[in-house]
Amino acid sequence: MAPKTVDSPPPGKDASIYVAGHGGLVGSAVVRSLQKHGYHNIVTRTRQQLDLADCQAVKAFFAENKPDCVIDAAAKVGGIHANNAYPAEFIRDNLFIQNNLIDNAWRSGCRKFVFLGSTCIYPKMAPQPLKEEYLLTGPLEPTNEWYAVAKIAGIKMCQAYRRQYGFDAISLMPTNLYGPGDNFDLENSHVLPALIRKFHDAKVSGKQEVVIWGTGNPRREFLYVDDMADATVFLMENYSEEQIVNVGVGDDITIKELAETVKEIVGYEHKLVFDTSKPDGTPRKLLDVSKLSSLGWQAAVSLQKGVEMTYRWYVRSLSEPASMRNHY
Repeated sequence: MAPKTVDSPPPGKDASIYVAGHGGLVGSAVVRSLQKHGYHNIVTRTRQQLDLADCQAVKAFFAENKPDCVIDAAAKVGGIHANNAYPAEFIRDNLFIQNNLIDNAWRSGCRKFVFLGSTCIYPKMAPQPLKEEYLLTGPLEPTNEWYAVAKIAGIKMCQAYRRQYGFDAISLMPTNLYGPGDNFDLENSHVLPALIRKFHDAKVSGKQEVVIWGTGNPRREFLYVDDMADATVFLMENYSEEQIVNVGVGDDITIKELAETVKEIVGYEHKLVFDTSKPDGTPRKLLDVSKLSSLGWQAAVSLQKGVEMTYRWYVRSLSEPASMRNHY
């Protein structure tokens, strides 16, 4: 079936833009970026105000508000431990959230839908760097396949609604994100905020060693969250195609090098130990960002600078009320 022609001009500055998941790492950065770019009609709802897994609640929200644009930054996320421990929740909750948002956005007359995925959608052993066309060409990484399958379903739902209904839905695949507002809980956080927390706690307590999961050999790419948010707004304004778009920096670093970088920035001066009995996950995940670059966008914040800003935010957040933690 040939895709229907999509004729949807970029949203104007007066457009009503609903940011789903605005309280999270990515969503809060998207709100900041929209405001920075002059958008002033931004719609948000807390989890208490709107349960995105509740179909009837989401239907009622869209019927009442009819946003011109939706940016879907809402998801249940976590690292290797969380994905292994709660597979049912990771696939169920993410399917509910994205299905409700995509379908009700289309039904309410939304003009633009931006779906945010993840690099875990790509096969575990895909060639590096990861090109957009590698999607569905091989087995997934087992430790996060539940989340990955849900995100792939979201991509395909956006593509299907574009093909059948002419719905202007685009899908962006960000690399590993970090920054102010991140989750620093050691039980379910991603690697970079977990390292910041571990080294800071060890520094404060005088601990003589910090233990890191795995060998330290896997390579990962990291993008500062405000760069991701700026790319999201840029693509909302300038991109309207079925193919997914990778969003990253096009460069990576080993987990060992990352740990040493965080250790230096935090100012921890003792021993670093790698627990090789723990899983490494995917050996490498580096994005090919040539498509994004050809559209005219590239990241602005270096890893060193980004980690420094994130660590300063984290230290400040420890003594601030929760309501102030997304302001920096």
